[in-house]
Amino acid sequence: MQSVIAEEQPVILILGDSLSAGFGMNSDQSWVHLLELKLADNGHAFRILNSSISGDTTQGGLSRLPRLLDRYQPEIVIIELGGNDGLRGINPQTTRANMTQMIQRSQDSGAKVLLTGIKLPPNYGVAYIEQFESMYADLAREYDTLLVPFILDGVVFEDDLMQADGIHPNEKGQPVMLENIWQVLEPALD
Repeated sequence: MQSVIAEEQPVILILGDSLSAGFGMNSDQSWVHLLELKLADNGHAFRILNSSISGDTTQGGLSRLPRLLDRYQPEIVIIELGGNDGLRGINPQTTRANMTQMIQRSQDSGAKVLLTGIKLPPNYGVAYIEQFESMYADLAREYDTLLVPFILDGVVFEDDLMQADGIHPNEKGQPVMLENIWQVLEPALD
């Protein structure tokens, strides 16, 4: 009976990379698991489907998305992708085209979309960084999505919140990431 009830709950699909896959920690320490707990604590009956893969790009997310939309019919799609595109120096226009398709397909399926922005290290050059980082706000405006401007806000420059690699948040950084998302997501849940 429990699984029947879970199947009937509206789904929040998270399409992400290592930041949402809980890289370097137990999955019950990740912001995604903390979101599941926070939803329950606040009386929101959603089922979380975490389709995040460490190292994933927008191309990978785009290739997986149609099947996920068809199978789970999510009410909300959180797109936490693009960071690996930027770190690999993929043309921002390619990343933007992939993001656009993910947004459109999600919205066409009836889902609300929440984009989570990311920032790149300064060694990628001003022109590349500006083109890449402005993509999130531009797409959110153009497609009327929810937007977390920078998922790692309040985390990335705090050594005690980051893993030794300086790229991935540790378990202490996860609640901060959750709060960045919750501030934008929670008003859209009702």
